[in-house]
Amino acid sequence: MSQPINKAKTSASNEWWDTIVVVVEALLIAIVLRSFLYQPFSIPTGSMQQTLMIGDYFVANKWVWGYGKHSFSLGRYGNFTALDFELPISGRILGREPNRGDVAVFRPVPQDVEYIKRVVGLPGDRIQMKAGRLYINDVMVERQEVGKTIDTDSTGDDREVTVYTETFPEGTTHTIQEISDDAQLDNTQEYVVPAGHYFMMGDNRDRSADSRVLQSVGYVPATNLIAKAEARFFSINDNIPPWQIWQWPANVRWDRMFQSIYNYTPKITQ
Repeated sequence: MSQPINKAKTSASNEWWDTIVVVVEALLIAIVLRSFLYQPFSIPTGSMQQTLMIGDYFVANKWVWGYGKHSFSLGRYGNFTALDFELPISGRILGREPNRGDVAVFRPVPQDVEYIKRVVGLPGDRIQMKAGRLYINDVMVERQEVGKTIDTDSTGDDREVTVYTETFPEGTTHTIQEISDDAQLDNTQEYVVPAGHYFMMGDNRDRSADSRVLQSVGYVPATNLIAKAEARFFSINDNIPPWQIWQWPANVRWDRMFQSIYNYTPKITQ
């Protein structure tokens, strides 16, 4: 009479083991995808608005530029750095070089947190800001005013900004915004981008600490690139945690979800 009971116990044990195997396999697949192919990130600050707003979640391509020493870091969360793994390399493995206009996740040399900015200067370029206008190799970059809107930064400070489309020499177009053309970083020295480095700037030009600030960001070595930002998959107001589902109806920005960050129409209020 005990044989059917033993079979039932064996069957239940096999089911549990099969479940554990499936979960482990799923975790391994997720780790491989995140480490080598695509990694999700979120936006906590306003330096890339309106392209990437506070509370946007996006996926970034890790293989397109190959792999550098920070490619497999899990990033810094508060003061916890135990997961900050670095590859013992000085260059990059596989991949192509970034193009001007790409939006990059990277690690500035003096920092231990990830930044996201737009690639403005390539190795050997001369970059300068004059009266709020960007110059690349002594040529003023074309920009066209779109309108005005209100920009809110991570501290809740509201400012009226002017929104422009800016066109790089290669013909790629993106959106920037300016509080004015005479802010702190609107008139700078000329920066000469070293070989093997890139010059990064935020699209929210007057609210971005970027390569114009040499002591805190500066020129970004190619080996410090982590991934190319590609598409938003979630967006919520005020950086509300996405697990608070009860907040979704009033705060999720449905119009910003599942869109390439390179095909964006700016919001204009006036």
